Amino acid sequence: MKIVVIGGTGLIGSQLVAVLRDRGHEAVAASPSTGVDALTGEGLAPALEGADVVVDVSNSPSFDAEPALDFFTRSARHMIEAERAAGVRHHVTLSIVGADQVPDYGYYRAKVAQEEAVRSGGVPYSIVRATQFFEFIAPVMDMSTQGGQVHLPSLRLRPIASADVVAAVAEAAQGEPSNGVRGIAGPEIERLDRLGEITLAVKPDGRTVVTDETVGPFAGMPDGVLVGDDTTHIASTRYEAWLERR
Repeated sequence: MKIVVIGGTGLIGSQLVAVLRDRGHEAVAASPSTGVDALTGEGLAPALEGADVVVDVSNSPSFDAEPALDFFTRSARHMIEAERAAGVRHHVTLSIVGADQVPDYGYYRAKVAQEEAVRSGGVPYSIVRATQFFEFIAPVMDMSTQGGQVHLPSLRLRPIASADVVAAVAEAAQGEPSNGVRGIAGPEIERLDRLGEITLAVKPDGRTVVTDETVGPFAGMPDGVLVGDDTTHIASTRYEAWLERR
């Protein structure tokens, strides 16, 4: 199959393109750096010519509410329009576990709007919702560092390795459209402050963790939103083992 990966040069997209090519598919990495800009629509039509599946793993350059909403909704509309013209039979979107449970969080609200654009677009679809990636923990710690202390809330997460996300998205892309949502998460539920402690135990850098419910991008997030539910598929890679390998 020809599978076009929008956002195909990023963390998830680059791995996904490699996995799909290893499985014998014609996987195309589509991003502004390869001449395809979903936000403006530039380059979409030629990139999607002959495509069977389009996978959207692109991300907004801003986490602020309005820019994120504009990015996800405009990009989705351009993609769906180009897919209908090209006869694409399956659209796969990567979203976030719990996105529909926190309407006060602008970035999550933007992801819900993206999902709604996909559902109403007229192209058969599959939505894969993932929990936070392991790779996101260190940047959150850096954002929340004050002096030698990392201020993190006790919010529970069920983070997942990006490679496990890639495997789930690849499975969706190679299968039939579900016209629904599948959630995926890592095997362990941990508090965010505890994840910070695990990180610094494996990779000490002189910082210590302080539990602080008021700092960072997850401050004020309702507990339990970011762990999934009984329908969530659980991947196998543990965070500490992943850290040690890296």
